[in-house]
Amino acid sequence: MNETIRTLLAKLGGLPVAVDTLADEADLYAAGLSSFASVQLMLGLEEAFDMEFPDHLLNRKSFASIAAIEATVATIVGDRKVA
Repeated sequence: MNETIRTLLAKLGGLPVAVDTLADEADLYAAGLSSFASVQLMLGLEEAFDMEFPDHLLNRKSFASIAAIEATVATIVGDRKVA
């Protein structure tokens, strides 16, 4: 999952730094992630993991770092398996 997130972030995030130089906990907004890019990333994640972000997880915190994205996606995918 981490590799897929990093690949999508590199493709859609528009960051001025190489994604492979970022720690999982690095602040993506401080690294240059814009609101527009976060929406593009969200759409890419939804397609890649065949899921949808619920409204309550569409916030800055969910996309703050690679680790946060990974935890959010895992929560959504896990909830889907339980439902």
